[in-house]
Amino acid sequence: MTDDVYAGTWQSHPDAEQYLHELYRAFGERMPLVTELEERALEAASCRLVDLIDAVVLSQSEDVVTRLERLGYREQARRCEPGRTCWGHPGAILPDLLLQEDAGGETRIPLAVRLRVASIAKLQMTLGCSAVIDGAPLAPYRRAQMAELGGQSLEAVERRYTRDHLVSETAAVSAEAYLTAFDAWACRPRRWDDLDAGLSATQELAEDLVSQVGPDAAAWIAFAAERVYWQQRNLTGRIQRRRQDALGLGWANHDHHTFRSSRRAFARLIRLLETFGFECREQFYAGAEAGWGAQVLEHPTCGIVIFADVDLAPGEVSGDFAHRELEPKNELGTVGLWCALHGESLLDAGLHHLAARFDFDRFREDITREGRGMLAPFSDRPILRQAFSQGERWPLPEDRLQRLANDGIVSAQQVERFRTAGAMGSHIENIQRGEGFKGFSQSSVSDIIRRTDPRGENA
Repeated sequence: MTDDVYAGTWQSHPDAEQYLHELYRAFGERMPLVTELEERALEAASCRLVDLIDAVVLSQSEDVVTRLERLGYREQARRCEPGRTCWGHPGAILPDLLLQEDAGGETRIPLAVRLRVASIAKLQMTLGCSAVIDGAPLAPYRRAQMAELGGQSLEAVERRYTRDHLVSETAAVSAEAYLTAFDAWACRPRRWDDLDAGLSATQELAEDLVSQVGPDAAAWIAFAAERVYWQQRNLTGRIQRRRQDALGLGWANHDHHTFRSSRRAFARLIRLLETFGFECREQFYAGAEAGWGAQVLEHPTCGIVIFADVDLAPGEVSGDFAHRELEPKNELGTVGLWCALHGESLLDAGLHHLAARFDFDRFREDITREGRGMLAPFSDRPILRQAFSQGERWPLPEDRLQRLANDGIVSAQQVERFRTAGAMGSHIENIQRGEGFKGFSQSSVSDIIRRTDPRGENA
């Protein structure tokens, strides 16, 4: 893995992931329900159960601690039940490991495996369980024991805006405040004739939500609403959400959310995301020929990752392009043209795509069987497999087409094609990660951006 292929500092961690799989297999051999759930997750939703593991509970020993440290795990300041400590891997996409003091027994077999879902109640209805759910409705963290056998426990958790592993008996945000905040963000005006006014109003609303419920809850609620808005405009997304709801998964398997922004709005998009508590991670720049760049952001509490795309000129990559005003350009690249056609992702266009983790080959087969096509993979390496669904073709407002024609951005022939056939809007991304790899392939992203340019034959 070289820096010219993979942006950022993320590395693969095959030994750490192998250890997780060893624990998971040993647990599954003792717990028949795991096999049943694996089959249901693949059949119903094309999901790998291992991607849904929230945490694994182990008996603590000196050997276990030594092995975790060697694999790159570090003790984390996250709240757990009494007698337990949390170990996480800061460089990988891997679940936390919770070490239980004085548990005794075999350290090779987990005491518990916890699966993250959006709705424990829906999962219970699917499995015919009736376990008590510990934790208040809409609380940051809830948990229920789905099965227990020979000292091992299979559990389901709902996790919203916390990294802790401690049940919340009272909601940090009242149900009224939670739902009011969701309605405020979901129902906000999205189509604005004055872009600056729209961005200012959206920023003010974000600040208001943060003042009411705090940045962590505000981010979680706003992005729940963003996914719903994206679904309403993406048939493949609605089909897949229906499939995942059959097990109560919701979008618990989300990997990243991609926003597209005009140059004019980019710094303000970043400012709004930082208002919600997002932190900037690595930046992408694919070179002068590609004409685009991206800022990756991650929320430290919600675990939501953002890929924010923008057109960039060669001289703008030096320094922090996410926090400075970018001058308008007469020529539009792929990202800028998408925004000129559909609007800002932050406003009326919504997410360009939601990426979720699946069994890569199974998702492709299953979604094709549902009548929805897939594009060729743009990354097909063992540690990172990625492909877009065929995009949703959206009709275009006449005023935007006229503006593009008047400014000479696109040809008269292209305008007529957009007018009669619309233009490609949003996708769902099928992604499968391996070896705990947390980053992205810069060359692969460049490839798919070229292939989804609205001026292309396939767009």
